[in-house]
Amino acid sequence: MDCVMKLASERAVVIFTLSSCCMCHTMAWLFCDLGVNALVHECDQDPRGKEMERALLKMLGKGPSVPVVFIGGKLVGGTNRVMSMHLSGELVPMLRNAGALWL
Repeated sequence: MDCVMKLASERAVVIFTLSSCCMCHTMAWLFCDLGVNALVHECDQDPRGKEMERALLKMLGKGPSVPVVFIGGKLVGGTNRVMSMHLSGELVPMLRNAGALWL
C-alpha cells in the first residue's frame, strides 16, 4: 500500500490502470480531454503490480481494482465515482483545487 500512496502523491492526478482494460483507457482519455496531464500507472507493467491491485481493491472495498483515480494525493475512486462527479460538475473544481487545471 505504501508504493500506491507514494505514486498517488507524485502528481495532481494519478490513475492506476491495466493496459488491456477498456474502462482504464476511457478514464485516461477523460482526464486528457479535460486538459489534465495525469500520471497513468499501468499495474500490469510494474513488477509490484499484483500487490498494488490488491492494495487498491482493499482501499475501494469492492468492485474492480482498476481504474482507480487519486486527485491531490487523495483517493477519489473508480469509474462510477469519477463519472458521477464529472456529470454533477464536482470533478473540474476538484481538479482546479488540486492544481491539475489552471482555468
